Amino acid sequence: MAAWVRGLGLTTRPLLPVVQTWDLDGRRCVRALRRSPVRVVFPSGQVVKRKPSPGKQPRRAEAEASPEQRPKQPLQVSPSQTPCTWEESGLRYDKALPGDRRLSSVMTIVKSRPFREKQGKILLEGRRLIADALKAGAVPKVFFFSRLEYIKELPIDKLKGASLIKVKFEDIKDWSDLVTPQGIMGIFAKPDHVKMTYPETQLRHLLPLLLICDNLRDPGNLGTILRSAAGAGCSKVLLTKGCVDAWEPKVLRAGMGAHFQVPIINNLDWETLPNYLPSDTRVYVADNCGLYAQAQMSNKASDHGWVCERRLSKLHKYEEEEEEEDDREPGASKAWLPELEVQRYDSDWTEAPAAVVIGGETHGVSLESLELAESTGGKRLLIPVMPGVDSLNSAMAASILLFEGKRQLRVRAEQSSRDGRCH
Repeated sequence: MAAWVRGLGLTTRPLLPVVQTWDLDGRRCVRALRRSPVRVVFPSGQVVKRKPSPGKQPRRAEAEASPEQRPKQPLQVSPSQTPCTWEESGLRYDKALPGDRRLSSVMTIVKSRPFREKQGKILLEGRRLIADALKAGAVPKVFFFSRLEYIKELPIDKLKGASLIKVKFEDIKDWSDLVTPQGIMGIFAKPDHVKMTYPETQLRHLLPLLLICDNLRDPGNLGTILRSAAGAGCSKVLLTKGCVDAWEPKVLRAGMGAHFQVPIINNLDWETLPNYLPSDTRVYVADNCGLYAQAQMSNKASDHGWVCERRLSKLHKYEEEEEEEDDREPGASKAWLPELEVQRYDSDWTEAPAAVVIGGETHGVSLESLELAESTGGKRLLIPVMPGVDSLNSAMAASILLFEGKRQLRVRAEQSSRDGRCH
Protein backbone atom coordinates (compact mmCIF):
# COMPACT_ATOMS: atom_id res chain seq x y z
CA MET A 1 0.00 0.00 0.00
CA ALA A 2 2.83 2.41 0.94
CA ALA A 3 4.73 1.49 -2.22
CA TRP A 4 1.63 2.19 -4.32
CA VAL A 5 1.29 5.58 -2.71
CA ARG A 6 4.94 6.42 -3.30
CA GLY A 7 4.52 5.34 -6.91
CA LEU A 8 1.97 8.04 -7.37
CA GLY A 9 4.42 10.64 -6.14
CA LEU A 10 2.58 11.26 -2.85
CA THR A 11 4.20 11.44 0.54
CA THR A 12 2.66 9.94 3.60
CA ARG A 13 2.25 11.68 6.92
CA PRO A 14 1.67 10.16 10.28
CA LEU A 15 -1.96 10.15 11.26
CA LEU A 16 -3.13 12.57 13.98
CA PRO A 17 -4.26 10.95 17.19
CA VAL A 18 -8.03 10.49 17.24
CA VAL A 19 -9.77 12.05 20.15
CA GLN A 20 -13.03 10.53 21.30
CA THR A 21 -15.56 13.33 21.32
CA TRP A 22 -17.86 11.49 23.66
CA ASP A 23 -15.49 11.99 26.55
CA LEU A 24 -15.50 15.80 26.22
CA ASP A 25 -17.93 18.13 27.78
CA GLY A 26 -19.99 19.42 24.83
CA ARG A 27 -21.34 22.32 26.82
CA ARG A 28 -17.82 23.46 27.72
CA CYS A 29 -16.77 23.34 24.07
CA VAL A 30 -19.73 25.44 23.01
CA ARG A 31 -18.97 28.01 25.67
CA ALA A 32 -15.34 28.10 24.59
CA LEU A 33 -16.39 28.79 21.03
CA ARG A 34 -18.66 31.59 22.16
CA ARG A 35 -15.90 33.22 24.20
CA SER A 36 -13.08 32.85 21.64
CA PRO A 37 -11.07 34.64 20.59
CA VAL A 38 -10.24 36.20 23.93
CA ARG A 39 -7.05 37.89 22.65
CA VAL A 40 -5.73 39.05 19.28
CA VAL A 41 -1.97 39.01 18.43
CA PHE A 42 -1.04 41.46 15.68
CA PRO A 43 2.11 41.01 13.45
CA SER A 44 3.81 43.77 15.42
CA GLY A 45 3.53 41.68 18.52
CA GLN A 46 0.82 43.82 20.15
CA VAL A 47 -1.71 41.82 22.14
CA VAL A 48 -5.27 43.15 22.49
CA LYS A 49 -7.72 41.50 24.83
CA ARG A 50 -11.33 41.30 23.67
CA LYS A 51 -14.36 40.68 25.83
CA PRO A 52 -17.89 39.70 24.81
CA SER A 53 -20.23 42.58 24.09
CA PRO A 54 -21.96 43.64 27.32
CA GLY A 55 -25.25 44.13 25.50
CA LYS A 56 -25.58 40.58 24.25
CA GLN A 57 -25.18 38.64 27.46
CA PRO A 58 -28.26 40.13 29.23
CA ARG A 59 -30.45 39.49 26.19
CA ARG A 60 -29.24 35.90 26.03
CA ALA A 61 -29.84 35.42 29.73
CA GLU A 62 -33.31 36.91 29.45
CA ALA A 63 -34.15 34.68 26.49
CA GLU A 64 -32.94 31.57 28.37
CA ALA A 65 -34.86 32.52 31.53
CA SER A 66 -38.19 30.91 32.25
CA PRO A 67 -41.39 33.00 32.07
CA GLU A 68 -41.48 33.13 35.87
CA GLN A 69 -37.92 34.50 36.00
CA ARG A 70 -38.36 37.19 33.35
CA PRO A 71 -38.76 40.76 34.63
CA LYS A 72 -42.43 41.80 34.58
CA GLN A 73 -43.76 45.12 33.39
CA PRO A 74 -44.98 47.31 36.27
CA LEU A 75 -48.75 47.20 36.56
CA GLN A 76 -51.16 49.71 38.00
CA VAL A 77 -48.93 52.71 37.48
CA SER A 78 -49.39 55.98 35.66
CA PRO A 79 -48.88 55.88 31.87
CA SER A 80 -45.84 58.15 32.15
CA GLN A 81 -44.00 55.49 34.20
CA THR A 82 -44.75 52.46 32.06
CA PRO A 83 -41.80 51.01 30.14
CA CYS A 84 -43.84 50.11 27.04
CA THR A 85 -43.48 52.88 24.46
CA TRP A 86 -44.32 53.49 20.83
CA GLU A 87 -41.15 54.36 19.00
CA GLU A 88 -43.01 56.24 16.29
CA SER A 89 -45.23 58.35 18.58
CA GLY A 90 -43.84 58.37 22.07
CA LEU A 91 -47.23 57.32 23.48
CA ARG A 92 -47.22 54.92 26.38
CA TYR A 93 -49.74 52.46 27.65
CA ASP A 94 -50.40 50.67 30.89
CA LYS A 95 -51.40 47.13 31.74
CA ALA A 96 -54.26 46.65 34.14
CA LEU A 97 -54.26 44.51 37.23
CA PRO A 98 -57.32 42.52 38.24
CA GLY A 99 -59.62 44.69 40.33
CA ASP A 100 -58.41 47.94 38.81
CA ARG A 101 -60.87 50.69 39.78
CA ARG A 102 -60.62 52.21 36.34
CA LEU A 103 -62.11 49.03 34.93
CA SER A 104 -65.03 48.94 37.33
CA SER A 105 -65.99 52.48 36.31
CA VAL A 106 -66.68 51.23 32.80
CA MET A 107 -69.70 49.19 33.83
CA THR A 108 -70.94 52.06 35.99
CA ILE A 109 -70.92 54.38 33.02
CA VAL A 110 -72.66 51.81 30.86
CA LYS A 111 -75.52 51.09 33.24
CA SER A 112 -76.12 54.40 35.03
CA ARG A 113 -77.57 57.42 33.24
CA PRO A 114 -77.32 59.63 36.36
CA PHE A 115 -73.62 58.79 36.62
CA ARG A 116 -73.08 59.68 32.95
CA GLU A 117 -74.86 63.00 33.39
CA LYS A 118 -73.14 63.82 36.67
CA GLN A 119 -69.64 62.91 35.49
CA GLY A 120 -70.19 64.15 31.95
CA LYS A 121 -68.71 61.02 30.39
CA ILE A 122 -69.87 58.49 27.82
CA LEU A 123 -68.65 55.09 26.69
CA LEU A 124 -67.96 54.28 23.03
CA GLU A 125 -67.17 50.83 21.69
CA GLY A 126 -65.70 49.80 18.36
CA ARG A 127 -62.96 51.21 16.16
CA ARG A 128 -65.29 52.91 13.66
CA LEU A 129 -67.40 54.69 16.26
CA ILE A 130 -64.33 55.81 18.18
CA ALA A 131 -62.68 57.06 14.98
CA ASP A 132 -65.82 59.06 14.10
CA ALA A 133 -65.87 60.59 17.57
CA LEU A 134 -62.20 61.60 17.37
CA LYS A 135 -62.70 63.09 13.93
CA ALA A 136 -65.62 65.17 15.19
CA GLY A 137 -63.54 66.56 18.03
CA ALA A 138 -64.76 64.46 20.96
CA VAL A 139 -62.29 64.50 23.85
CA PRO A 140 -61.05 61.03 24.90
CA LYS A 141 -60.25 60.26 28.53
CA VAL A 142 -59.41 56.54 28.73
CA PHE A 143 -59.02 53.75 26.19
CA PHE A 144 -59.27 50.05 27.01
CA PHE A 145 -57.93 47.73 24.32
CA SER A 146 -56.87 44.11 24.00
CA ARG A 147 -54.36 44.53 21.15
CA LEU A 148 -51.95 47.37 20.47
CA GLU A 149 -52.85 47.34 16.77
CA TYR A 150 -56.33 48.64 17.59
CA ILE A 151 -54.89 51.80 19.12
CA LYS A 152 -52.36 52.30 16.34
CA GLU A 153 -55.24 52.48 13.82
CA LEU A 154 -56.51 55.68 15.48
CA PRO A 155 -55.12 59.19 14.82
CA ILE A 156 -52.08 59.55 17.05
CA ASP A 157 -52.48 63.30 17.56
CA LYS A 158 -55.97 62.72 18.99
CA LEU A 159 -54.75 60.28 21.64
CA LYS A 160 -52.40 62.58 23.52
CA GLY A 161 -53.63 63.28 27.01
CA ALA A 162 -55.72 60.09 27.22
CA SER A 163 -54.85 57.09 29.39
CA LEU A 164 -54.19 53.94 27.37
CA ILE A 165 -54.83 50.72 29.27
CA LYS A 166 -54.24 47.25 27.85
CA VAL A 167 -56.63 44.64 29.22
CA LYS A 168 -57.50 41.06 28.45
CA PHE A 169 -60.00 40.41 25.70
CA GLU A 170 -62.05 38.38 28.15
CA ASP A 171 -62.60 41.53 30.23
CA ILE A 172 -63.84 43.51 27.24
CA LYS A 173 -66.06 40.61 26.30
CA ASP A 174 -67.61 40.71 29.76
CA TRP A 175 -68.27 44.44 29.57
CA SER A 176 -69.54 44.51 25.98
CA ASP A 177 -73.13 44.05 24.88
CA LEU A 178 -72.00 43.03 21.39
CA VAL A 179 -72.06 39.43 20.21
CA THR A 180 -68.61 39.89 18.67
CA PRO A 181 -66.73 42.62 20.58
CA GLN A 182 -64.11 44.55 18.63
CA GLY A 183 -61.56 44.66 21.43
CA ILE A 184 -61.48 48.40 22.09
CA MET A 185 -63.60 50.73 24.24
CA GLY A 186 -63.17 54.39 25.08
CA ILE A 187 -64.45 56.76 27.73
CA PHE A 188 -65.04 60.26 26.32
CA ALA A 189 -66.15 63.55 27.74
CA LYS A 190 -69.80 64.07 26.87
CA PRO A 191 -69.74 65.91 23.50
CA ASP A 192 -70.95 69.50 23.30
CA HIS A 193 -72.68 70.21 19.98
CA VAL A 194 -71.27 73.75 19.99
CA LYS A 195 -67.66 72.54 20.14
CA MET A 196 -68.03 69.61 17.75
CA THR A 197 -66.58 69.61 14.23
CA TYR A 198 -69.07 67.94 11.92
CA PRO A 199 -68.15 66.65 8.43
CA GLU A 200 -67.92 69.41 5.81
CA THR A 201 -70.04 67.42 3.37
CA GLN A 202 -72.74 67.15 6.02
CA LEU A 203 -72.66 70.87 6.77
CA ARG A 204 -72.75 71.73 3.08
CA HIS A 205 -75.97 69.78 2.51
CA LEU A 206 -77.87 70.71 5.66
CA LEU A 207 -81.56 71.45 5.15
CA PRO A 208 -83.90 73.86 7.00
CA LEU A 209 -85.39 70.77 8.60
CA LEU A 210 -85.29 69.88 12.30
CA LEU A 211 -86.37 66.86 14.30
CA ILE A 212 -87.98 66.99 17.74
CA CYS A 213 -88.11 63.73 19.68
CA ASP A 214 -90.93 63.71 22.20
CA ASN A 215 -91.00 61.05 24.90
CA LEU A 216 -89.09 58.44 22.88
CA ARG A 217 -88.09 55.70 25.29
CA ASP A 218 -86.90 52.84 23.10
CA PRO A 219 -83.11 52.96 22.56
CA GLY A 220 -83.22 51.12 19.26
CA ASN A 221 -85.88 53.43 17.85
CA LEU A 222 -84.03 56.56 18.90
CA GLY A 223 -80.75 55.35 17.41
CA THR A 224 -82.47 54.53 14.12
CA ILE A 225 -84.21 57.91 14.09
CA LEU A 226 -80.90 59.72 14.63
CA ARG A 227 -79.41 57.77 11.76
CA SER A 228 -82.30 58.78 9.50
CA ALA A 229 -81.97 62.41 10.61
CA ALA A 230 -78.29 62.42 9.66
CA GLY A 231 -79.04 60.72 6.35
CA ALA A 232 -81.80 63.16 5.43
CA GLY A 233 -79.64 66.19 6.25
CA CYS A 234 -81.41 67.54 9.33
CA SER A 235 -79.76 70.63 10.72
CA LYS A 236 -80.49 69.72 14.33
CA VAL A 237 -82.11 67.10 16.58
CA LEU A 238 -83.82 68.18 19.80
CA LEU A 239 -84.66 65.69 22.55
CA THR A 240 -87.13 66.62 25.26
CA LYS A 241 -87.13 65.37 28.81
CA GLY A 242 -88.64 61.91 28.99
CA CYS A 243 -86.63 60.58 26.06
CA VAL A 244 -84.08 57.85 26.51
CA ASP A 245 -80.52 59.09 26.89
CA ALA A 246 -79.07 59.74 23.45
CA TRP A 247 -75.63 58.59 24.69
CA GLU A 248 -76.77 55.24 26.00
CA PRO A 249 -74.71 52.39 24.47
CA LYS A 250 -77.71 50.84 22.71
CA VAL A 251 -78.64 54.19 21.13
CA LEU A 252 -75.04 54.73 20.06
CA ARG A 253 -74.90 51.30 18.52
CA ALA A 254 -78.16 51.78 16.57
CA GLY A 255 -77.10 55.28 15.48
CA MET A 256 -74.03 53.95 13.62
CA GLY A 257 -72.08 57.19 14.03
CA ALA A 258 -75.01 59.59 13.51
CA HIS A 259 -74.23 61.19 16.86
CA PHE A 260 -71.13 62.73 15.30
CA GLN A 261 -72.77 63.83 12.04
CA VAL A 262 -75.72 65.91 13.24
CA PRO A 263 -75.99 68.24 16.27
CA ILE A 264 -77.95 66.63 19.12
CA ILE A 265 -79.31 68.65 22.04
CA ASN A 266 -80.50 66.45 24.87
CA ASN A 267 -82.85 66.76 27.85
CA LEU A 268 -84.71 69.96 26.89
CA ASP A 269 -87.72 71.50 28.60
CA TRP A 270 -90.63 72.55 26.42
CA GLU A 271 -90.30 76.09 27.77
CA THR A 272 -86.74 76.42 26.43
CA LEU A 273 -87.11 74.31 23.30
CA PRO A 274 -88.36 77.21 21.05
CA ASN A 275 -85.03 78.96 21.72
CA TYR A 276 -83.31 76.29 19.61
CA LEU A 277 -85.64 76.73 16.62
CA PRO A 278 -84.87 79.16 13.80
CA SER A 279 -87.22 82.10 13.45
CA ASP A 280 -90.45 81.47 11.51
CA THR A 281 -90.16 77.72 12.08
CA ARG A 282 -93.39 75.76 11.72
CA VAL A 283 -93.78 72.70 13.87
CA TYR A 284 -95.51 69.64 12.40
CA VAL A 285 -96.60 66.69 14.49
CA ALA A 286 -96.25 63.21 13.03
CA ASP A 287 -99.54 61.30 13.03
CA ASN A 288 -98.62 57.76 13.99
CA CYS A 289 -102.06 56.50 15.03
CA GLY A 290 -102.85 55.30 11.54
CA LEU A 291 -106.60 56.03 11.68
CA TYR A 292 -106.85 57.30 8.15
CA ALA A 293 -110.58 56.89 7.65
CA GLN A 294 -111.53 58.87 10.75
CA ALA A 295 -109.02 61.58 9.92
CA GLN A 296 -110.81 62.18 6.62
CA MET A 297 -114.01 63.01 8.49
CA SER A 298 -112.57 65.61 10.86
CA ASN A 299 -109.65 67.96 11.11
CA LYS A 300 -109.53 67.93 14.90
CA ALA A 301 -106.77 66.00 16.55
CA SER A 302 -109.11 64.82 19.28
CA ASP A 303 -111.63 63.35 16.85
CA HIS A 304 -109.43 60.50 15.67
CA GLY A 305 -107.61 59.60 18.85
CA TRP A 306 -104.37 61.42 18.08
CA VAL A 307 -103.17 61.38 21.67
CA CYS A 308 -104.58 57.93 22.35
CA GLU A 309 -107.46 59.20 24.52
CA ARG A 310 -105.04 60.57 27.13
CA ARG A 311 -104.75 64.05 28.53
CA LEU A 312 -101.05 64.77 28.82
CA SER A 313 -99.82 67.43 31.22
CA LYS A 314 -96.39 68.99 31.39
CA LEU A 315 -95.38 66.42 33.98
CA HIS A 316 -96.76 63.47 31.94
CA LYS A 317 -98.68 62.00 34.88
CA TYR A 318 -100.73 59.60 32.83
CA GLU A 319 -102.36 57.54 35.56
CA GLU A 320 -103.69 60.50 37.55
CA GLU A 321 -105.00 62.21 34.45
CA GLU A 322 -106.86 59.12 33.31
CA GLU A 323 -108.79 59.12 36.58
CA GLU A 324 -109.65 62.79 36.09
CA GLU A 325 -110.96 62.10 32.59
CA ASP A 326 -113.26 59.37 33.86
CA ASP A 327 -114.95 61.86 36.23
CA ARG A 328 -115.66 64.40 33.48
CA GLU A 329 -118.86 64.59 31.48
CA PRO A 330 -119.09 62.76 28.17
CA GLY A 331 -118.25 64.96 25.21
CA ALA A 332 -116.23 67.41 27.29
CA SER A 333 -113.12 65.31 27.80
CA LYS A 334 -111.47 66.37 24.53
CA ALA A 335 -112.45 70.02 24.27
CA TRP A 336 -109.14 71.13 25.75
CA LEU A 337 -107.01 69.72 22.88
CA PRO A 338 -105.55 72.16 20.34
CA GLU A 339 -107.27 72.05 16.98
CA LEU A 340 -104.72 71.13 14.34
CA GLU A 341 -105.46 70.61 10.69
CA VAL A 342 -104.72 67.17 9.31
CA GLN A 343 -102.58 66.98 6.18
CA ARG A 344 -101.18 64.09 4.20
CA TYR A 345 -97.44 63.69 4.59
CA ASP A 346 -96.82 63.93 0.82
CA SER A 347 -98.55 67.30 0.47
CA ASP A 348 -96.44 70.45 0.42
CA TRP A 349 -95.50 71.46 3.97
CA THR A 350 -91.91 72.75 3.70
CA GLU A 351 -92.50 76.33 2.53
CA ALA A 352 -90.84 77.58 5.76
CA PRO A 353 -88.21 76.13 8.10
CA ALA A 354 -89.95 73.04 9.42
CA ALA A 355 -89.60 70.96 12.55
CA VAL A 356 -91.12 67.48 12.78
CA VAL A 357 -92.21 66.05 16.13
CA ILE A 358 -91.97 62.29 16.57
CA GLY A 359 -93.63 60.79 19.63
CA GLY A 360 -93.14 57.52 21.42
CA GLU A 361 -95.22 54.50 20.52
CA THR A 362 -96.60 53.86 24.01
CA HIS A 363 -97.95 57.28 24.98
CA GLY A 364 -97.78 59.24 21.74
CA VAL A 365 -96.84 62.90 21.71
CA SER A 366 -97.31 65.30 24.59
CA LEU A 367 -99.77 68.15 24.89
CA GLU A 368 -96.88 70.61 24.76
CA SER A 369 -95.97 69.50 21.24
CA LEU A 370 -99.53 70.06 20.03
CA GLU A 371 -99.60 73.50 21.61
CA LEU A 372 -96.26 74.38 20.01
CA ALA A 373 -97.50 73.24 16.60
CA GLU A 374 -100.65 75.29 16.98
CA SER A 375 -98.74 78.41 18.00
CA THR A 376 -96.42 78.19 14.97
CA GLY A 377 -99.13 77.51 12.40
CA GLY A 378 -98.14 73.87 11.95
CA LYS A 379 -100.28 70.83 11.21
CA ARG A 380 -100.54 67.14 11.83
CA LEU A 381 -98.87 65.06 9.13
CA LEU A 382 -100.79 61.90 8.44
CA ILE A 383 -99.16 58.79 7.01
CA PRO A 384 -102.08 56.70 5.66
CA VAL A 385 -102.00 52.96 6.24
CA MET A 386 -104.35 50.21 5.24
CA PRO A 387 -107.47 49.76 7.40
CA GLY A 388 -106.89 47.31 10.21
CA VAL A 389 -103.13 47.85 10.23
CA ASP A 390 -101.60 49.16 13.42
CA SER A 391 -99.68 52.42 13.48
CA LEU A 392 -96.19 52.57 12.06
CA ASN A 393 -93.07 52.20 14.13
CA SER A 394 -91.81 55.59 15.34
CA ALA A 395 -88.48 55.15 13.58
CA MET A 396 -90.23 54.21 10.34
CA ALA A 397 -92.59 57.19 10.53
CA ALA A 398 -89.68 59.55 11.20
CA SER A 399 -87.75 58.22 8.19
CA ILE A 400 -90.75 58.64 5.89
CA LEU A 401 -91.43 62.22 6.98
CA LEU A 402 -87.81 63.39 6.99
CA PHE A 403 -87.00 62.06 3.54
CA GLU A 404 -90.29 63.38 2.21
CA GLY A 405 -89.36 66.78 3.56
CA LYS A 406 -85.97 66.47 1.88
CA ARG A 407 -87.67 65.61 -1.42
CA GLN A 408 -89.96 68.62 -1.19
CA LEU A 409 -87.08 70.96 -0.42
CA ARG A 410 -85.09 69.60 -3.36
CA VAL A 411 -88.05 70.05 -5.73
CA ARG A 412 -88.56 73.61 -4.47
CA ALA A 413 -84.86 74.41 -4.96
CA GLU A 414 -84.92 73.06 -8.51
CA GLN A 415 -88.05 75.07 -9.28
CA SER A 416 -86.45 78.24 -7.94
CA SER A 417 -83.35 77.58 -10.04
CA ARG A 418 -85.44 77.19 -13.19
CA ASP A 419 -87.37 80.36 -12.46
CA GLY A 420 -84.12 82.26 -11.96
CA ARG A 421 -82.77 81.15 -15.32
CA CYS A 422 -86.01 82.15 -17.07
CA HIS A 423 -85.75 85.70 -15.70
